[in-house]
Amino acid sequence: MEISFIEILMLIIGFYLFFTVIKIDGRVKGIKYTLDQISKQAGIPENPVNNELRELISQGDDVKAVKKVRETLGLSLVEGKQYIDALKAENK
Repeated sequence: MEISFIEILMLIIGFYLFFTVIKIDGRVKGIKYTLDQISKQAGIPENPVNNELRELISQGDDVKAVKKVRETLGLSLVEGKQYIDALKAENK
């Protein structure tokens, strides 16, 4: 089986894109952390939807809470679940 130049080039480009996405993800997390710290120091109130989400969580409607946070904040399913899990963890 012979590997063509195009296949090797596509593989190299794929690896490059993969590692670039990982690098960007790390930067975004760093920026988010910095913004969270700045908003706490500046006294900026949290997102108003959080109160509604906490109410849904207290009623045991985690699925509805994930759906609401996804619709409101435009998060993916995984990000929405992580957001709800973080709200649940702060109430423990």
